[in-house]
Amino acid sequence: MLIANKLKNAGHSVLILEARGRLGGRVLTSWSENGTPVEMGATWFGPQHRNLIALLKELELSDFEQFMAGTAFFEPFSMTPPQAVEIPQEAPSYRIVGGTSSLIEKLAQTLDQREILLNQVVSGIDFQDKEVLVFTDDLTFMADTVISTLPPALLANRIDCVPPLPEAILEVCRNTHTWMQDSIKTAIVYEKPFWWNNNWSGTLFSNVGPITEFYDHTDASGTTFALCGFVNGGLMKFPAFERKSRVLAQLRRIFGEEAEKYLNYQEQLWALEEFTKLPGGPDLFPHQNNGDELFAKSWFENRFYIAGTETSPQYGGYLDGAVFAAKRVAEKIG
Repeated sequence: MLIANKLKNAGHSVLILEARGRLGGRVLTSWSENGTPVEMGATWFGPQHRNLIALLKELELSDFEQFMAGTAFFEPFSMTPPQAVEIPQEAPSYRIVGGTSSLIEKLAQTLDQREILLNQVVSGIDFQDKEVLVFTDDLTFMADTVISTLPPALLANRIDCVPPLPEAILEVCRNTHTWMQDSIKTAIVYEKPFWWNNNWSGTLFSNVGPITEFYDHTDASGTTFALCGFVNGGLMKFPAFERKSRVLAQLRRIFGEEAEKYLNYQEQLWALEEFTKLPGGPDLFPHQNNGDELFAKSWFENRFYIAGTETSPQYGGYLDGAVFAAKRVAEKIG
C-alpha cells in the first residue's frame, strides 16, 4: 500500500492485487459489537521505530502510550501461585489511535478504487517479453514492473515465475521466517476495566499458559476496555471452545471471577491464514533470514522487486520494517 502511494506520487501508474477480501495483511483491527477496537495483528511500536513514526506524522495519525501502570502478574511454574510484580520503567510502547488498521485505511484513501483489486490470488508471473504478465485465477494483467509484498516463503512456494527466480533467492525465501505465522492473538472486551480497581496494570506474563502475555487494551479515549495478547501456539490443535475455556480459567486464576464477566471474546489464528503461513514447511527461528542482503536486489532486469516486512534489515517482521522495505523499493524504482 505504501509502495503504491509513493510510486503514484512519483507519477507512476499503479495497481494493487490483494489476495484477501480486505486490505492490511497482518494488520487487522477488529471492532466488537460495542465499538471496542481490538488488534488481532500488528499492535505496538516503540520510539526506536523511526520509519513508522515518520509515516504516522506524514499521514497525520496520532498515537498513545500503552498503559502499563500498576501491578503485573507472572506465572513461572504451574505448581506455584502467580507472583505480583512491578515492571521496571522502560522505554514505553505505543499504539495507533483508532486502531492499527487506520494506517491502512489512510493509505488506501490516497489511491483510486480502480487501483485496488481484492480477491485476486496471483498464481504466476511471466517475464519473458518486455512487458510482465501477471496471472490470477481468472484474469491476466500487464505491467512494466512487479513488486511482491508476500511473505517470502509464500512467494517461493506459491508463485510460478517464468523464467524461475535464481535458486539463491528462492532458498532464502523458503527459509525466511514469517512473523506471527504461528501466533494466536486473543482479545477479551469488558464493560469496565475491573483490573484498575485493584491497581493492576492488566499485564500478565506466564510460563504456564495458555496465555503467554496479556496487556491492557483500553482505547485512546479511555471509554472502551479490553485485555489483549498472545496464547501459546500449541493450542492451535484444540477446538475453539476448548481454547476459550482454558484462557478464561487462567484469567480467573489470576484476576478472579470478574475476568469471566466479559462482553466479547475474539481470537485470530494466523497459522490458518492461507496468505500468511505456508502449510508444513521447515521449522524456522523467529526472524530467521529477515533482512537478508538478497532481498535488496532487483530481478529480471529491474522488473521484479521483493518487499514486505521480512525483507527489511531494520526491524524485519514489524511495522517499522514494512515501512522501511516499502521506502527502499519505491526509491529504487524512482
